[in-house]
Parts: sequence; structure tokens; C-alpha cells
Amino acid sequence: QVQLTEFGGGLVQPGGSLKLSCINDGNIFSIKTMDWYRQAPGEQRELVASITSDSKTNYADSVKGRFTISRDNAKNTVYLQMNSLKPEDTAVYYCAAGVSIASIDYWGQGTQVTVSS
Repeated sequence: QVQLTEFGGGLVQPGGSLKLSCINDGNIFSIKTMDWYRQAPGEQRELVASITSDSKTNYADSVKGRFTISRDNAKNTVYLQMNSLKPEDTAVYYCAAGVSIASIDYWGQGTQVTVSS
């Protein structure tokens, strides 16, 4: 079983930075991809960034150049460094994990990120 827990959300001013963490407390060897999704009020959940077990990354166009996804295998943790934050980045951010590249099998509980002055 896989249990995902996110940390690091909060309130930040436009232009500021936050770093989210997702700890995988479970069977890490079955996981092939880790993702960050977000969902704003009234919007569909969207993929923000993903990283595979061999550290290949992918980003949504809206965050390219501002967000960086990374992983620390020794700590079973995936990070999302978010810089130059904009009000439109405000959302609940979810960590997700898949046992294959094309699947999402596990979700975290989400962490709120609010970008506002």
C-alpha cells in the first residue's frame, strides 16, 4: 500500500516562492511516476508536473520556467519548488503516484496554496 502526505502549502504574495513536499510512506518500489496536480475552485483538476522513477520530468505550459519537480529517493519524497507565484496558481495541490507511466493509483489529501497580496 502507498500513503502520500503533502506538506508546505500556505499563503504567499505574488512573486513569492513556496516548496511543497510529498512523502511516500509505503511500498515505494511499485511506483513508476509521481505527479503534482492542482484544483482551483470551480475548475477541473489539472496536471502541474510529473517525474518518473528515472527522473524524467514533464510540466504544464503554465508553470514551465517557474516550477521545478524533484525527488529524493533516500527520503521517499518528491518536491515541487514554486517560484514567481501568480494569483492564478492559487489552488489545492495534490500529490499523486502511479504504478505505471499512464496511471494514477494513489492520491494525497491535498494542501492549499494561496497567492494573494
